[in-house]
Amino acid sequence: MAKSCSHWWHAPVYFTVSIALAFIAISTPLHSDLKNASSPLPLNSITHHLLSNASRALRRSGFTVTATLLQVSPELFLTSHEVHSTIFAIKDSAISNFSLLPPWLLKHLFQYHTSPSKISMRDLLEKSPGSCLSTLLENKKLAITKIDPKQRLVEINHMLVSHPDVFLGGPISVHGVLGPFSPLIPQNFQESQWGFIQTPICGSNSRNFPEWPEIIRMLSSNGFVSFAVGLHTVLGGVPQDFTNLSSVTVFAPPDLALAASPSPLLDRIVRFHILPRRFSYIELATLTRKSKIGTLLPDRDLEVTGRLKNSSRVLAINGVEVLAPDVFSSKKFIIHGISRAFKLGELPDAF
Repeated sequence: MAKSCSHWWHAPVYFTVSIALAFIAISTPLHSDLKNASSPLPLNSITHHLLSNASRALRRSGFTVTATLLQVSPELFLTSHEVHSTIFAIKDSAISNFSLLPPWLLKHLFQYHTSPSKISMRDLLEKSPGSCLSTLLENKKLAITKIDPKQRLVEINHMLVSHPDVFLGGPISVHGVLGPFSPLIPQNFQESQWGFIQTPICGSNSRNFPEWPEIIRMLSSNGFVSFAVGLHTVLGGVPQDFTNLSSVTVFAPPDLALAASPSPLLDRIVRFHILPRRFSYIELATLTRKSKIGTLLPDRDLEVTGRLKNSSRVLAINGVEVLAPDVFSSKKFIIHGISRAFKLGELPDAF
């Protein structure tokens, strides 16, 4: 009995979120940048029947929020010029706090989780890693980041498709995913910054780039939220400036001033904390004192300033302690936690 009641609060929370999101979807105009988007689709009886069936299938699988939205505001997932649609429904537990986000952001988010073509799990398994999937959000694409045909596993933007083929009917496909395809850091979102969704690199050059969405997700989950916000804000220009980048090292400070203010200065600050190759802590420790290390800021290097006094283990870069080495490591990137942000000459002393 205790076990059955231990999560009694989930039902009202999900119900409240479902109604809130549905109300937001039907009562709030789209962001002005989408004012030329397609008008809501006039549904015929066949399409309405398919959407009702898809909504019921989602509800049975535990995707209550998306099921409600599909019933109340189907124009989020369909357009007047394209009936085919694949919906990637976000798990309810990962969506329960979305009612705290701005309405325009919620709409963009759900559009980013919808592709204007019908794609079954079989279709996904036949694609190649790095393949692009178009979405209803203008100029924003998804990337297939992992495929395992034997295990029938697919990851999109590094997020597992946990419930494949929840619904397949007519021109509509629905799959469930464990979480949102874009990392969401719910602070300082402004309508003028609607490009918050940072799409992964996909296509022929996708394998040559570090996994930026995963880097941002790992930074945020390991407590480096302000740096994750800063990186997320300025990320757009990095892939264009470093087309041959294959791995990176990130020095993450616990706090970063100006993190939510897009500016040339913030861009320089963030790049100054990233190296264009992967350095483990052991590799950094083997460098001699005063060794120079290039960063993503072409005119600025970091310097190994040696071991700190009275410590044989703590390494210092530019006089800043590397307190949390190898916080997260993969083949393409590694994160080290540092005691404070590196200083640039043009920054005020208060930084």
